[in-house]
Amino acid sequence: MKQMKKKLFPLILAGGILVLGACGNDNSDNENDTSASPETISGQAEEFDEKTENAETAESEERIGGQIVTNTGSTLAIADLAYQDSDSETVVYFISDISSEALLEIYEALEWTPTGKVAVKLSTGEPPASNYLDPELIKDLVQSVDGTIVECNTAYGGSRSSTAYHMQVAEDHGFTAIADVDILDAEGSMSLPVTGGSRLSENLVGSHFADYDSYLVLSHFKGHAMAGFGGAIKNISIGLGSQEGKCLIHTSGQSSRSPWGGDQDGFLESMGEAGKSVSDYLGNGENIVYINVMNRISIDCDCDGNPAEPDIHDIGILASADPVAVDQACINLVYISEGNESLLARIEAQNGLHTLEHAEEIGLGSRNYQLVVLDK
Repeated sequence: MKQMKKKLFPLILAGGILVLGACGNDNSDNENDTSASPETISGQAEEFDEKTENAETAESEERIGGQIVTNTGSTLAIADLAYQDSDSETVVYFISDISSEALLEIYEALEWTPTGKVAVKLSTGEPPASNYLDPELIKDLVQSVDGTIVECNTAYGGSRSSTAYHMQVAEDHGFTAIADVDILDAEGSMSLPVTGGSRLSENLVGSHFADYDSYLVLSHFKGHAMAGFGGAIKNISIGLGSQEGKCLIHTSGQSSRSPWGGDQDGFLESMGEAGKSVSDYLGNGENIVYINVMNRISIDCDCDGNPAEPDIHDIGILASADPVAVDQACINLVYISEGNESLLARIEAQNGLHTLEHAEEIGLGSRNYQLVVLDK
């Protein structure tokens, strides 16, 4: 679908509902360009910081033209990366605090009530030193929904390539101490149909996937050596794929035996298509929600047992019923954060944003969203 290029502008957000905005640009030479360059984003953020660094936060202020709002309490500068729309009905929640209390607060903001048996999908992390979510951070939320932590075995070897070893890692990393843990492909795969895709005709997930009625997806947002970044979409595609399913995604449906040899864009598109099959199966997205935690944001994934130290500071927690929107919001935050150079280089080298482009195109979700900031 042809998109009109948007003129992007940043906001200051604090406590309440505010929107990442964009306005139309009638420059016909660029009407097919739907995203801003990193240079544009960086320049806008720097200019915005200069204009607002002395802003008072003790009293409210609103400027209609510049879309600047300041309220009592903490403030956050946000810049827009892609064609965000103030009329979007898609909501992404944000809170800058990273704590068990904040996780509960942002989950409750979703106003989502799981039905039946609840699975909590996360990464158990590759030993010895990956940046998986701290069990103490997520414990209260997982137990509040009476959730079972679910994972699938890896297709690349390592310490989580068999169920017995994977369960040992889950115990060593503290997950079995807070909830039951189920390796979904311990007994093989089940097939989910893929509709609207161009790469996959089926998605192979762990056979225990169907044992759960609702899914709470907890993702540690970070870089990834092949995908560029990992968030909600990666967690429900590669993350829920059985070993065979992971191979299919990596090879764009060409092989269920080996994860090697696929083309890059095919891999990225296959992640979006696998994710859509999961969402479709779960009541067309009604029985699944997504929370992304933006801490310890290394350029390397939690599947890397010795990841690079983060250059970028911790940002906060985001949540949505839309996996495309929540990942896009995380990307937007990365683009205006200090120390982002190494992570941006990794995302752009792998064409990582194409996952979001294709996922939106096939109907998994929307890159347009409203941001609701829960900071007091």
